[in-house]
Amino acid sequence: MNIQDICDELMVHHDNFIAKIESLSDADFMRKPGDKWTAGQQLEHIIKSVKPVDMAYGLPLFVLKMKFGLANRPSKSYPALVEKYIKVLEDNKDYVLPDRFAPDEILSKDKAKKLAKLSKLVAKLCGRLSSYSEEELDAYILPHPVMGKLTLREMLFFTIYHVQHHDKQILENLAL
Repeated sequence: MNIQDICDELMVHHDNFIAKIESLSDADFMRKPGDKWTAGQQLEHIIKSVKPVDMAYGLPLFVLKMKFGLANRPSKSYPALVEKYIKVLEDNKDYVLPDRFAPDEILSKDKAKKLAKLSKLVAKLCGRLSSYSEEELDAYILPHPVMGKLTLREMLFFTIYHVQHHDKQILENLAL
């Protein structure tokens, strides 16, 4: 996937996620099956996950290099990155999500505001991508809390898949 493809995928999958949440009744938005997250909490988690990615892409490349280093391997393909993430989830069932990504309780009255925030955040991230070259996406790295070091391209692939993963969780939780 090139930069334009990545941006298109980011927009499509986040827009689908937003549309799904917009379509939920207040009761479904707030429904908490057992110890699972509500749809509002899923939304909050996605916002908290996209925000640092957007911030990282706003940093000068020398800062990324100084803080995190450079890649010592080629970027994985989207399917390979998804496969790695699924395996990491399976292998780390006792993983504790860092507090900075843990969602707060989100009330239905805040749904529209949170959805607008996510939409704006993803659009901003896509806008930032125009200043990157394909080579830069493969040369610089960022830390992921459970997957370790990812190239900038892989972090974008993760962001594309991550929202789909939580979209699916909303459907599964509503079926409980």
